[in-house]
Amino acid sequence: MTARVAVIGGGPAGLMAAEVLAAAGQPVDLYDAMPSVGRKFLMAGKGGMNITHAEAFADFCGRYGEAQATLAPLLGRFGPDAVRAWMQGLGIDSFVGSSRRVFPIGMRAAPLLRAWLHRLRQSGVRIHVRHRWLGIDPLAEGGYRLGFAGADGERQHDVDAVVFALGGGSWAKLGSDGAWMAPFARLGIATTPLRPANCGFDCDWSAVLRERFAGQPLKNIGACVAGPDGVPTGDWRRGEIMVTTTGIEGTLVYALSATLRKAIETHGEATLLIDLLPQHDHDSVIAAVARPRGSRSLASHLQGTLGLKGLKMALLHEGLSKATLADPAALGAAIKALPLRLAAPRPLDEAISSAGGVRFDAVDPQLMLKQYPGLFCAGEMLDWEAPTGGYLLTACLSTGHAAGQGALAWLQSPHRHPPTSS
Repeated sequence: MTARVAVIGGGPAGLMAAEVLAAAGQPVDLYDAMPSVGRKFLMAGKGGMNITHAEAFADFCGRYGEAQATLAPLLGRFGPDAVRAWMQGLGIDSFVGSSRRVFPIGMRAAPLLRAWLHRLRQSGVRIHVRHRWLGIDPLAEGGYRLGFAGADGERQHDVDAVVFALGGGSWAKLGSDGAWMAPFARLGIATTPLRPANCGFDCDWSAVLRERFAGQPLKNIGACVAGPDGVPTGDWRRGEIMVTTTGIEGTLVYALSATLRKAIETHGEATLLIDLLPQHDHDSVIAAVARPRGSRSLASHLQGTLGLKGLKMALLHEGLSKATLADPAALGAAIKALPLRLAAPRPLDEAISSAGGVRFDAVDPQLMLKQYPGLFCAGEMLDWEAPTGGYLLTACLSTGHAAGQGALAWLQSPHRHPPTSS
């Protein structure tokens, strides 16, 4: 009898798991709650599909923080080079941008998704949309019974193996709502709460700064996270920050979001240090500030000597006392390391991605749940996080590939056995 396999979740991890299974001749039913699959994939590529990154492999793996030791073997089997070869196999070439980010030719996600879905359907993958997963029950004779809510009511499907690729908790309107956490908790599967990642942060702007500068970018700056003592805790990074009505966001903030979030969880707040003039060294900034300014205002003086104006000047007035602004040494130091206090990350549903999910100690190296043989997890529902820059999509594809291979190996094993608990 042919094994029955379900993939639940139509994002990149689920589609990749289905591809691996179907390529080996395994019939696959893929279920997704939304009216179409790949919605978050398409949204991620709206401004230019950055699918992976071309930096050295060791550096690439280092972007996954605490999860890098677990993800590195999976990325070794299906990592950045494999992603580019896979795209080429779909008829879409890629190129490396100036930042070493990798994009498909044309920069768009839609042609890639269309080609991918065509190949999946040609290989026999049956895609069922508008099927929201409700729960799962082990069957006494082996296998599992899945429950779904569809347009025509609830229905059940019996399967021998399942790859769960249900996403994290961000962008609920696109399908990643974290609703799977409750049924997983009922099964006793170890998870870590979902938290925002690659997100903005709240800070207490004055009405003047909020009204005059919200929506403006803070360009050509450096930033790092300070410890409780105000001392930098890591390397300075260069980039850009966007000021919002509630605080800050942008690529530079996203790159530091894991550290900032953990600081808030531990200390109740985080301090981001901003170098307003990373192209100037500390001593030259202080020397420029200390030059006699005669009758000129401080704003005119700093604009004339250092080019500081607009939003950068407003931030100095926002965060510094009159005494500090009047002290050349203190002001110069603040220009090179202006402290910005952050109160909280923005809500999970606003985040680009999420941290938390199924703990890696709950799955084996093939990403099968230790308590439930035949059930696999992939993608953002696993407990890892990474910055933007192609790392998110690559890990989703890699873990989907690993889960698909794991499911195949388990189905072919002569030692398949019922779940150890319920």
